[in-house]
Amino acid sequence: MKDEKILEVNDLHTGFRFRDEYFDAVDGVSFSLCKNEVLAIVGESGCGKSTIANSIVGLHDIKNTKVTGEILYNGENMVDYSEEEFNKVRGSEIGFIFQDPLASLNPLHRIGKQIEESLVYHSDLNKDERQQVVLNLLDQVGIVNPNRTARQYPHELSGGMRQRVLIAIALASKPNIIIADEPTTALDVTIQAQILDLLFELQEEINAGIIFITHDLGVVAQIADRVAVMYAGQFVEIGDVKEIFSNPIHPYTKSLLQSIPQEDAMDDALHVIQGVVPSLRRMPRSGCRFAPRIPWISELEHEKNPVLHEIKKDHFVRCTCWENFHFEDKEDVR
Repeated sequence: MKDEKILEVNDLHTGFRFRDEYFDAVDGVSFSLCKNEVLAIVGESGCGKSTIANSIVGLHDIKNTKVTGEILYNGENMVDYSEEEFNKVRGSEIGFIFQDPLASLNPLHRIGKQIEESLVYHSDLNKDERQQVVLNLLDQVGIVNPNRTARQYPHELSGGMRQRVLIAIALASKPNIIIADEPTTALDVTIQAQILDLLFELQEEINAGIIFITHDLGVVAQIADRVAVMYAGQFVEIGDVKEIFSNPIHPYTKSLLQSIPQEDAMDDALHVIQGVVPSLRRMPRSGCRFAPRIPWISELEHEKNPVLHEIKKDHFVRCTCWENFHFEDKEDVR
């Protein structure tokens, strides 16, 4: 089932307007998602991960955002969708789990009403049937007392319970695609593990494809089938999760993995990646965008216009700087 494509993104550009000029936060991104597959998009804050998610479901301010390229779903390019067309897809065929459940839920409405809202728009069920589905969903996502929770307001629930409610909302219409935008970031490790187990248990039931956005490589190792590593608006490495973790190629991927604390090296200093992700207006639009953060690597090792190269079957890496990359040592300090 995992070779059946349900979403294809080609040369996606999403630019935000500053005064009279647009700057691409997502710059030429391409990928596909298959049924029952988990594609993780990983990278530092500000690299464009959430912008991809918002572009897929049309959540940007259209007056100040320009989206071009192709987002192909059911044979149609959603880039050209009107707000009315997006409303038919959002919540029914594409479910979205947001990062901050307290900010995502309406504080003035009870939990049951907020879950039911999707069913009002996307089903022909009557009120009694919808309310029963709401209770079933709350039970399905592990809420102990569905009747009580359906009558409560978001502020009366814990962070883990609010996240379960968001998952119930996303799954209400049994979507083909689930986009999870850092859904466990604000949760402690125990609740995080429970939410991940729940999400992928439910995914198996509805056979959906998941785009999982995170900066946590530990989570990626647990749940992903494929990984797309993103830096400064572009994918710098794409591959099978086992391949990425066992054989990382791009300097940025290696640096991210080097930054993870290791149990067998607790006394060693953590690796720190120099510099920061550049701002949109200062982002270089030619050359290797990661080059300023590895200044000990010669400019000659970078491509002038880096592209993704397939170095092994289904394993893609941007630029040629990886061929001579090494971590900085004392001789490299300038």
